[in-house]
Amino acid sequence: MNYEDFKIPNQSKAVLVSIVCENFESHRTQHETEASLEELRELLRTLGVKAGSQHIQNKKNIEPATILGSGKLEEIAAIAKHEKADFLVFDFELTASQVRNIKKLTGFDVLDRCNVILEIFANHAHTKEAKIQIEISRLQYLLPRLTSMWSHFTKQKGGIGLKGEGEQQLELDRRIIRKKIEGYKKQLEEVKISRKEQRKRRQNKAVTAALVGYTNAGKSSVMNKMCKVEVLSEDKLFATLDSTYRMLNPDTKPPMILIDTVGFIQNLPSTLIEGFKTTLESAMEADLLIIVCDISDPNYKKHLEVTESVLEELDIRDKEKIIVFNKKDKLQNSFEHRIKMRNYRDSFLISSKDHQDIKELREYIIDYFLSRQNTYDVYIPYEEGQAHSKILANTNVIGQHNHETGIFYRVRVPSFIFDRLNMSKYILDPNHPQYKKFNT
Repeated sequence: MNYEDFKIPNQSKAVLVSIVCENFESHRTQHETEASLEELRELLRTLGVKAGSQHIQNKKNIEPATILGSGKLEEIAAIAKHEKADFLVFDFELTASQVRNIKKLTGFDVLDRCNVILEIFANHAHTKEAKIQIEISRLQYLLPRLTSMWSHFTKQKGGIGLKGEGEQQLELDRRIIRKKIEGYKKQLEEVKISRKEQRKRRQNKAVTAALVGYTNAGKSSVMNKMCKVEVLSEDKLFATLDSTYRMLNPDTKPPMILIDTVGFIQNLPSTLIEGFKTTLESAMEADLLIIVCDISDPNYKKHLEVTESVLEELDIRDKEKIIVFNKKDKLQNSFEHRIKMRNYRDSFLISSKDHQDIKELREYIIDYFLSRQNTYDVYIPYEEGQAHSKILANTNVIGQHNHETGIFYRVRVPSFIFDRLNMSKYILDPNHPQYKKFNT
């Protein structure tokens, strides 16, 4: 079997195909379909594929065998031939039989939205976890489509119980793929265990904020500016797929970490949803969610809806969050944002290119975490050197004074950090004779 049959060649040309049908999710209206096609163009651009003409058919009911009508498909094929296109791309997921039927009718190779997204993910995954997840998704996508890949073999009929060359190879390939999927799933479980341990260690030593939101909203650009690092940031969909951790403020105790997560997208292939929930678990560990939204995009409301939907799937919709509307520099006028933001209280309007915007957002996040720290009054005898070191290294000391036998500290720190330090025995009793002195 040749896995390259499902690879999308760079510098090729595609003609785009879609539908408007009230029974077809995300394609119920002309606006929904056109917005989705525009997104498909961006996906293809990310792959280096030139998008040619686009074609939409309005139908009351879809054709089970080919989605669109045969006459429309023949018309599209003629135009694609004139444009010298290499293949047709359908803006939704097709079954194996639909791919086979459309290819037979049009004479063109046929790809779907799922195939395109999988290709992008495969090209952009870098961590071991992301690569394993992608490979599982690709194989799961490939498995039911093997029949169409082996359609060029003659299905010879032998004697009783005998099968032709194509059928024999097809069954062999299915077994190989199922075995590979099981092997990758075991590897993924091992990686999950390791990630879980890393997450526990981070939770005990730092507070975290996660950047989440629709793909290409500018999350990586915001991280670059706030953390003064260089995470890959491109004007492409899914430029980054792996969760990235960077120090937001090393001067606070505990330190503050910013997480950049994989972008969301509507109509995510079914084979990818479960796999990438693991990558998005980095958002589940965060103490604050920062939803980044491209306010200049005409479909910004839909992007926010998709984001909320994904957060709900991850069961973290109720987590503390703020909305950051990015790319204000792309707005047509200075009043546009007021109309768009009026229903989103406590939101920010920024441009990742504006130093002052980034500074104010960064200060807000730092203040957010500082305001949620608890205050503790402790007294530590001089001879307890290790306890003094723990306090100075892991808490924010906002006041202290020396006593004959030890030091009184007033500190601010999250409760989980204080509990981990095992300092509760040093907490100053309000009835202690030195307590009043310490508070004067």
